[in-house]
Amino acid sequence: MSTRMTTPPPLEEGDTVGIVAPARSITPEEVEPAIRLIESWGLWVVVGENLYSTHHQFAGTDEARAADLQQMMDDENIRAILCARGGYGTIRTLQHLDFHHFTRHPKWLVGFSDITVLHTYINQQLHIKTLHGQMPLNFPRQMVDNHSTDMLKNVLFGRPLSYSWEPSKKVELKETLTGRVTGGNLSVIQSLAATPYDLQTKGKILFLEDVDEYLYHIDRMMMNLKLSGKLKDICALVVGGMTSMRDNSVAFGKDAYQIIYDIMKESGVPVIPDYPSGHMETNLPVIMGSDVKVNEKGSKITIEFSD
Repeated sequence: MSTRMTTPPPLEEGDTVGIVAPARSITPEEVEPAIRLIESWGLWVVVGENLYSTHHQFAGTDEARAADLQQMMDDENIRAILCARGGYGTIRTLQHLDFHHFTRHPKWLVGFSDITVLHTYINQQLHIKTLHGQMPLNFPRQMVDNHSTDMLKNVLFGRPLSYSWEPSKKVELKETLTGRVTGGNLSVIQSLAATPYDLQTKGKILFLEDVDEYLYHIDRMMMNLKLSGKLKDICALVVGGMTSMRDNSVAFGKDAYQIIYDIMKESGVPVIPDYPSGHMETNLPVIMGSDVKVNEKGSKITIEFSD
C-alpha cells in the first residue's frame, strides 16, 4: 500500500511567498519581473537574505543558501517557497537542513532541474507533495502570465490540475494508467544514486527530463537506471524535454528519445514522449508525489492529478 502523501494547503490572496536560491547565483534584474508578476496574483513576496549573494558560481556559500531555505521553511507566515533558478548546488545544502518544522507545517516548494534534489527528499522522506514548475528566472519578462505560469498559479491557489498533449509518437495505452509521479531531472537523479536519497521508482510513474547533455551521457544514465532495476517495475516512463542535446564529433547515432526507446523496448513498460515539462518555453507544472491518471484519447494523452 502506498504511503499517504500530504498536499500543502492552497494559497489565498494576501499570503506571503518566499524566493530563495539554493543553487546557482542570480541577479535582481533576473528576479524582479517574477516578483512583479507574483504580486499581481495578490501575493506578497519576500526574498532570502542571501538571494543575490555570490560564491564562485553559487548564490552564496552552502551554509548561506541553506540558511535562506531553512528560514523560509521555518517561518509559518511564508506559505510557499519558490526556488529562483537551478544550475547546480542544491545537493550541497541537504546536510545543513532541518525539515522537522517543515514536516509539521508543510508548504508548497516550487522549482525544477537542480531542485529535483528537494523534490526527491521531500517526497520520499517526508511524504509531502512538491511542485515541479517554472522558476522566477524563467518567468515572462513582461508582467503577463504565460500558459506555464498561469497553470502554476492555479495549482498554488488550489485549483485542480489536468492537461493534454499530442505526442509525436503514437502511444498504445490498453487502459487508464494510474500511479504516483516521481523523478525529475535525469542528471540530478544520477547524482543521488547510492546515497540515502536515491530515487525509489517501484510502482511509480517515472518522469524524466534533461538539458545540455551529451547523448552518450543520456545513454549512460539510462543504462544505470536499467541495470540498477529502477526501470523494471515502473508503471510508465513519461519523457519531458530533452533539450539542447549535444553530440561528439563521431555521432552517437541516436537522439535522446531513440536512446530511451531502445533501452525500454523489451521492458513492456509504456513510454510516453513529449511531456510538456522541462527546460522548454512550455513548462507545465507537475505535482511530484501526486497520484495521477493517464489516459489516451484519440491522438492525445491526458494526465489528471489527484488532490
